[in-house]
Amino acid sequence: MQETNLYSKIIAGTMTWGSWGKQLSKPQMIDLMNYCLEIGITTFDHADIYGDYSMEKDFGAAFGESGIERSKIQLISKCGIQMTSGRNNAVAHYQYDAAYIIWSAEQSLKKLKTEYLDLLLIHRPSPLMVADEIAEAIQKLKADGKIKEFGVSNFTPSQIAMLETKIPVSINQVEFSLTHDIPMYDGTFDDCLANNRIAMAWSPLGNFFRAENDRNTRIKNVLKDLEKKYDANTSQLILAFIMNHPAKVFPVVGTTSKQRLKDSLNATNINLELQDWFILLEASKGEPVP
Repeated sequence: MQETNLYSKIIAGTMTWGSWGKQLSKPQMIDLMNYCLEIGITTFDHADIYGDYSMEKDFGAAFGESGIERSKIQLISKCGIQMTSGRNNAVAHYQYDAAYIIWSAEQSLKKLKTEYLDLLLIHRPSPLMVADEIAEAIQKLKADGKIKEFGVSNFTPSQIAMLETKIPVSINQVEFSLTHDIPMYDGTFDDCLANNRIAMAWSPLGNFFRAENDRNTRIKNVLKDLEKKYDANTSQLILAFIMNHPAKVFPVVGTTSKQRLKDSLNATNINLELQDWFILLEASKGEPVP
């Protein structure tokens, strides 16, 4: 597995900072950025579509006035989803021709007030994507110093293999949590481990706090004892579960709460005992591990 100091172990997800969530003001965004840096969260995850294409601009305006040195942070963005809201599209779709990818990345740079992205991700796979087109765009963006690394989000191993006939893929960011553990079984993390690919996880707490169901009740009952044993709260243990996977997953944490951000960072120090990890897995599955 690739070891990197480029990204902070906890990544701050910005999707709900703006109009899709907390609607933070510019001073509030500046304050939150500075707090993240104070505690050691230096990586910020974006996508062009967040806030109906407005979040990057709002973040960039705050960053531009924050006084934070660009070299002190890492900026991730994604491109390729064309929505009907925020743009004059007749239908939601994906667009991955070389010219569009370059244009989209350049728009992100302009909005974020930066000369480069540390990482650009293709947001979701399209049935019409052509590896040559994507490779052409990424090679041009790298050559021009506009992106440092290239990766994908929500891709299967076979889709990555198709792209890698033309361009190396450094990272795959996928949905992964105690309540959504598919990447452990569909080859996604096997691919990361086998190919020295970084794994990132969006929605790392899953639906635990959003849904009342039998699975979450089982998990809650197990966590009561583990919270005492590890002197940790529920969120920290759920994060520890995914970070204890051999793929060394980087969680993208979407909270704007300072306390929850600090708790998330502290979760990186929790080493779950082997049987406790499987106790959580069993609670999630609702049956003994076969």
